[in-house]
Amino acid sequence: MKLILFSCLVLCSFSAFAADAIDIGSRRELFVDDFLIDKLSGKAEQRLHHPQIQEIALVHDLPWEGSGSGYHSVFKDGDKYRMYYKSWQLTVTPGKVNTGEHPLFTCYAESDDGIHWRKPELGLHDFKGSKANNIVIPHGKMGKVDPDGGHPAVFKDENPAAPADAKYKAIVRSNSPKGLLALKSPDGLHWSPMADEPVITDGAFDSQNLAFWDAHSGQYRAYWRYFTSGTTDEKNWKPSGDRAIRTATSKDFIHWENQHDLSYVDSPSEQLYTNQVKPYHRAPHLLLGFPTRYTERGWSDSMRALPEHENREWRSKASDRYGMAITEGLFMSSRDGVKFKRWNDAFLPPGIERPGTWNYGHQYIAWHPVETKSALEGAPNELSFYATESYWTGKSSQLRRYTLRMDGFVSIRAPMSGGELTTKPLTFTGKALTMNFATSAAGGIQVEIQDATGKPIPGFALADTTPTFGDAINRTVTWKSGGDVSALAGKTVKLRFVLNDADLYSIKFE
Repeated sequence: MKLILFSCLVLCSFSAFAADAIDIGSRRELFVDDFLIDKLSGKAEQRLHHPQIQEIALVHDLPWEGSGSGYHSVFKDGDKYRMYYKSWQLTVTPGKVNTGEHPLFTCYAESDDGIHWRKPELGLHDFKGSKANNIVIPHGKMGKVDPDGGHPAVFKDENPAAPADAKYKAIVRSNSPKGLLALKSPDGLHWSPMADEPVITDGAFDSQNLAFWDAHSGQYRAYWRYFTSGTTDEKNWKPSGDRAIRTATSKDFIHWENQHDLSYVDSPSEQLYTNQVKPYHRAPHLLLGFPTRYTERGWSDSMRALPEHENREWRSKASDRYGMAITEGLFMSSRDGVKFKRWNDAFLPPGIERPGTWNYGHQYIAWHPVETKSALEGAPNELSFYATESYWTGKSSQLRRYTLRMDGFVSIRAPMSGGELTTKPLTFTGKALTMNFATSAAGGIQVEIQDATGKPIPGFALADTTPTFGDAINRTVTWKSGGDVSALAGKTVKLRFVLNDADLYSIKFE
């Protein structure tokens, strides 16, 4: 009878909270929100990290490009990296900004490593009597539609049902009538409309609006610019309120439904110029966004001390905000595509003052980060981000590369004095628990596996482990008995992490 009672207590300790347990299976989980976090104690905290500055990746200095070039789309396609972007020239003279030196186009670049980029002469579209250029979406009519090549967002469609002639898709703004057009391509170079009219019409669209295939939910998602107030009547539409983001879903990329305005966990209303939302390739159930925050600081001694003061004054005489506005990159994440955890601190701030920075158009982050090799021999791959510089000035703008460790957006961080993370009850599949982590030489992380009630499981208690130390994106956690946790798979458990001078970026059962 006592044995039966003991067995019942053990079983109940695993199953008491099974109904409420989070099933993470064998997917990778990042700490970009509080989804898994039950408690942080000691000096443990969630810490936002920042990409590190690298080289200039591309200069937009060709005659059909210019200082207004931007809105980059970047993705890896097999052994090749592809990039699409707006080409535009903004010529600034005292009190005037000329935006009409040439039409806006969508241009194309490619790379073998995501670091060194080239602009192929494609021979597809004419610019001033020559087709020796890299233009893929020209200015002017395309069938029955009138695409604006200056607001592109291009992606490779991983939908297994996508037909061969629509292997690549794009969302671009329509010149007339107002709205977003759906384009398709068999090769990413030759484009044609998917419909004879805009597929999304409720919004502002004067930004980089985008859509993509979300394999996790089995549907297409779109994110676009709107204003928090203002009429949507095409002839009388006037923006007011804050620049914000709207979303919808679709099964066919043509008919869009389930429209929502994005909401945020604990962030104030701010002017968000872009959204840059897309699934994270190492954890595709997570939608990560890198919106641009727009702020007008007003004229002050600090504003006048920023780079290129004369050019800033010239722009301001054309429109005061052209000189006063400053932009930077933010970070946000979502699990349902509508409600986002947005970090209020800058993810990619303007950085050290230098020519071409701290202006309107600076630090627009390309859509989306890609995985590239590290410059450090033997080091694991890292994430490359790309962001604009030198907007408004001269005859070209630049695209600079930044890098971040894999999964390195947010960590659970504790100093040497220590801190702890305890997860919510969860279930998993797999045989080993792996961590993406970094410690100092003297620091470390210890992991305890508890039952659903918070009681240490024999063999996986804190006393059964020694600190894991180092800096790796995939390290198996071990205890005295080894690293095999398969006996606990499918059972409700909690994870307790004890950190000393350490960062924990992600976990995964494998």
